[in-house]
Amino acid sequence: MRAVVQRVSRASVTVNGEITGQIEQGFLVLLGVEQDDTQDDVIYLAQKTAGLRVFEDAEGKMNLALSDVSGKMLVVSQFTLLGDCRKGRRPSFVNAARPEQADMLYQSFVAEVKGHGIEVETGRFQEHMDVELVNDGPITLLLDSKKQF
Repeated sequence: MRAVVQRVSRASVTVNGEITGQIEQGFLVLLGVEQDDTQDDVIYLAQKTAGLRVFEDAEGKMNLALSDVSGKMLVVSQFTLLGDCRKGRRPSFVNAARPEQADMLYQSFVAEVKGHGIEVETGRFQEHMDVELVNDGPITLLLDSKKQF
């Protein structure tokens, strides 16, 4: 499971002209699910994301987590994070999970993050989405549950 985590001052996702998720300060998380991902990957990545300390404390040091700043999370499913661009010019998505599995683990990730006391907004799975954000910093991190050690 892969995630691109961006610290944002605001972010939103729109489907067919309708805003489906919108946050102010917090994280925009683009989430990709691989074929061999399990609930263990969900738990690891949700815990890691919810606990990231990338907000400034009183001394200006990145030392505070999302919950410390009453931040929210906007989670958007994005299978293209699993694109393999090593051969040719057209990405291969053979490692991306099938939609049924990906949706189940995506929903599980959202639930797991909520279980950490974080408010979560979402996009719509398997829909064309317009995502807008103001990256605060800019701070962008790449997380991969397969690269824990």
